Amino acid sequence: MPPARKLHYAWIVAGVTFVTLLAAAGARATPGVTILPFGNEFQWSRAKVSSIISINIFLYGLIGPFAAALYQRFGLRRSMLAAMGLLSAGYGLSMLATAYWHFVLLWGFVVGAGSGMAATVLGAAVANRWFTERRGLVMGVLTASTATGQLVFLPSLASAVTAGGWRAAPMIVALATVAVMPLIWFFMRDDPRDVGQRPYGETGAPAPAPATASPGNPAARALAVLVEAVRVRDFWLLAGSFFVCGASTNGLIGTHLIPAAFDCGIPEVRAAGLLAAMGLFDLVGTTASGWLSDRYNCRYLLFGYYGLRGLSLLFLPQALLGPAAGLGVFAVIYGLDWIATVPPTVRLTGEVFGREKASIVFGWVVASHQVGAAFATYAAGALRTYYGSYAPAFLGAGALCLIAAVGVLPITKTRRIPHAQPA
Repeated sequence: MPPARKLHYAWIVAGVTFVTLLAAAGARATPGVTILPFGNEFQWSRAKVSSIISINIFLYGLIGPFAAALYQRFGLRRSMLAAMGLLSAGYGLSMLATAYWHFVLLWGFVVGAGSGMAATVLGAAVANRWFTERRGLVMGVLTASTATGQLVFLPSLASAVTAGGWRAAPMIVALATVAVMPLIWFFMRDDPRDVGQRPYGETGAPAPAPATASPGNPAARALAVLVEAVRVRDFWLLAGSFFVCGASTNGLIGTHLIPAAFDCGIPEVRAAGLLAAMGLFDLVGTTASGWLSDRYNCRYLLFGYYGLRGLSLLFLPQALLGPAAGLGVFAVIYGLDWIATVPPTVRLTGEVFGREKASIVFGWVVASHQVGAAFATYAAGALRTYYGSYAPAFLGAGALCLIAAVGVLPITKTRRIPHAQPA
C-alpha cells in the first residue's frame, strides 16, 4: 500500500489566516452598527461621526503596503499578533472614551493600524508565499472571510447594541481578537521552509529554512517598490479601479447602509440582518471569483463585477423606498459582487509585477482602495447632512463603478517589473 499522503501545512496556515481575517472583519464591521447610537449619545452629526470612521478606513489602507514589507521583515506570525493586539487595545480602551479626540486616537489610528495589518494584503501575502497551485481559490476563500465575519458578528453586534448600548460592540470585538492570538502563536508559520516543505503545488526537495527574516527597512522597501510601480500604466489602472471598489463597498455600503435603511423606516437589527445576508452571498461570490480567476481572463471578470455593482447601486435608492422584495434583489446582486474584485486584482498584480513584489504592490493598490473608502465614508455623511438623503451618494458611486468597468479592460498581462536577480 502507498503511504498516506500528509496534509500540506499550507492548508493549516490558510485556516489560521482565515480565522484571523474573520476577527478583523468583525472589527471593521463595528462602526456600521454603532454610528447611530454613538452619534445620539454624544449629539454629534453624521458628518462628525463619519470623520472618525474615515480616518480609520484611510489608515486601514495606508498601512497595507508597509504591512506587506513588515511580513517580509518580521514574519507573518509576529505581524498578525501585533495586529490583533492593536485591535483589542483600541476597541477595549474606547469603552472608556468620552471626547472626540479619544475616538480619533483609538478608533481612527489604533484600530485603523491594526485593521491594516490584518487585511486583504495579509491574505495575498499568504497565498503568494504558501501556494503555487490553487492560489486564486485560496485568495477567494481568504477574501471571503470578510463576508463570513459579517455573518458571524453583525447580527450579534446589532442585537448587543440595541440591548446594551454602543459599548457592547467594541467589547465583543476586543474579546474576539484576544481569543485568536493563541491560535496564531501555536499554529502560524512564516514560510514553507519553516516546516521543511515547498509551496503547495511545487515538487522537489525543500530549501533550507531561512536563518533570519528579510533584511532592510520595511518602510524603505515599500516606498522603493512604489517608485517602480508608479512608472507602469497598469498600476494606475489597478489602483484607480480599486479606489472605486473601496468607495462603493466598505466606505459606502459597509458604513452607511444601516443608517440609510433607518432613514427609510427599517429597524437597525433588520438592516444588520440584510448586511449579514449580503455577506452570505458574498461568501459564495468571492470564492467562485477565486476559482474563476484561475481559469479565465481577469480583465473581463472585473469588467462584469464593476458593471453589475454599478447597476445595483443605481437601483438601491428605489429599493430602499419600495417593497421588501427590492432590497432582497439588491442584497443578492450586490452581495455576490461585493469583494469578488479582489482575486482577479491580486492575480493581475502578480502577472504584471512578478511574484517577488506582488504583495507590496498589491498593498499600494489596497491603499488606493481605502483612500476611496475614506472619501466615500465622509462624503456620504456630508451629503446626508446637506441633502437629508443618501440617494446622491448611492447614485454617484454607481456611476463611478460603470466608469471603472471600462477602465480595467486595457490592463495587460505582460510583466513590467523584472524579477530580482539572485546575488
